[in-house]
Amino acid sequence: MLDIINKYGADYKLVFVGDATMSPYEIAYPGGSIEHWNEEAGAVWIQRILKNFQKAIWLNPEPQDRWEFTPSIKLTNELMEGRMFPLTINGLSEGIKKLRQ
Repeated sequence: MLDIINKYGADYKLVFVGDATMSPYEIAYPGGSIEHWNEEAGAVWIQRILKNFQKAIWLNPEPQDRWEFTPSIKLTNELMEGRMFPLTINGLSEGIKKLRQ
């Protein structure tokens, strides 16, 4: 991630694509990953990325009606400051509008 932050300027737009379904511990706590030891919580990296790239959205393929009931999606959407959109035609349209603001 530091490579991306260091290589691309703040004028770039960033689009995350993924379901954000993981253990909430991966987002909230250092060492929370089940696959490897992460020195910093995932939230630190999301905040770091968003600090550099003001124009960023997250496209989520999970049905939007499930987001509120999946803790990691809810937490990621909060970190994204509500800039998570469903991976649908309408969601893409809304996400692009947000990136253009």
